[in-house]
Amino acid sequence: MSMSSPTLHSIALKGFRSLASERIELDNPTFLVGPNAAGKSNLADVFSFIAAAMKWPLQTVFERRGGYRSVVSRDECSQRPQGNLGIFVELRNVGAFEKSRVTYGFILQPQGDDGFKVQQEACRVTSENGSVRGEFKRNETGFVSSPELDVREPVEQHGEVALKPALEHDALVLPSVTGYYPFRDVYDVLSGMRVYKIDPLVLQSPQIPDEGKRLLPNGGNVASVLKHLRRHFPEELSNVNDFLAAIVPSMIGVTPIMHGNRLFLEFTQELRSAPVGFDAAEMSGGTLRALGLITAVFQRPTPPIVVIEEPELTMHPGALGAILDLLEHASERMQVVVTTHSPDILDARWIEGRHLRLLE
Repeated sequence: MSMSSPTLHSIALKGFRSLASERIELDNPTFLVGPNAAGKSNLADVFSFIAAAMKWPLQTVFERRGGYRSVVSRDECSQRPQGNLGIFVELRNVGAFEKSRVTYGFILQPQGDDGFKVQQEACRVTSENGSVRGEFKRNETGFVSSPELDVREPVEQHGEVALKPALEHDALVLPSVTGYYPFRDVYDVLSGMRVYKIDPLVLQSPQIPDEGKRLLPNGGNVASVLKHLRRHFPEELSNVNDFLAAIVPSMIGVTPIMHGNRLFLEFTQELRSAPVGFDAAEMSGGTLRALGLITAVFQRPTPPIVVIEEPELTMHPGALGAILDLLEHASERMQVVVTTHSPDILDARWIEGRHLRLLE
């Protein structure tokens, strides 16, 4: 097996939910293991938080989690929010340059009842020989960068004109400087991280069509993703059906079907030497979850980092071997992080000690 090198080398946290102070180095794949309430789901949410913070206003990201004070760690004795929240990541081999190294992070400080401000934010991209390809630093009073990004005038770079907006106290800089090389590469990795906890009940229902280029976290648009694959990447749709057949031996394939303005999933199985069609409501939760996980791996464009929460849920023990094959294959295409309780998954021969992280 040839696993891809990990893009996200490490992640450090300060004050994020139960993870008051943590630094975790990641491999590919990485399996996060621990008892209930150890922080596995909170760590998975960090990936979602970072990706969302690249694409949405920070206030929106917090509001969807109950507000700033619902996200920041609490004092063990008083249970009051402690204050600052910090996230720091180290990336490797980002963009076209191999052996590059990126450090990026920010610290947020509470303001008022449930507000916040960006106290610090910094990004630095260095090449193999240590030369700086680009960096910026931002604090409460100012912003410096190399190459210099003027806050007032348009800047021409590589034949394109880009503008650096004025700093806002509750907004990150990185999403605003994606017009400048090499910060775009950093943004693409962080915004492209995806976290999946597939909900079989959602897959049973008719789905509102979309472009199908990004599978939703619960798998709720899997029919659109399959339709996108059928139209543009038929070889990937074939991979989806092959893996699904490995989990459900009688399965021939799954097809997205349009009825009115909704998409439905139609499964075809071979029963008594004849193909028989079933809709999603007639399929087991394990089959639907498996379809969601498989589609997460074969969606196009391929995400750089995928986090899968508890892939063993509702899965028949006999299907775990195929799920392990899927995770092994996924690690050749992207960086994979898995939260799990399953000893059967951890017993796989190809999983080594370097792939395990114990949370407690």
